[in-house]
Amino acid sequence: MTPSTRPLIGIALILLLIMLWAALVASLAPFVGTWPVLVQAPFYLIMGIIWIIPLKPLVRWVQTGHFKAPSK
Repeated sequence: MTPSTRPLIGIALILLLIMLWAALVASLAPFVGTWPVLVQAPFYLIMGIIWIIPLKPLVRWVQTGHFKAPSK
C-alpha cells in the first residue's frame, strides 16, 4: 500500500492559504491603520476568523478525497 499524496498537498495548500490571506490583510494595514482603534479591532478579529471558511472543504478533501459532504 502506497501513501496518498493528498495530505502533503493539503498541508501545502493550507500554508499557501494562510500566507496569501496574511499578505492581503497586511496590504490593507496602511488604509485600516487610519481608522479608530475601536473599528480596527473588530476588522482584524473578523479578518482573523474569515480565513477559516475555505479550510473546512480543504480538510474534508484531505481526509476523504471529496470537497463536499456526502448527501444523506
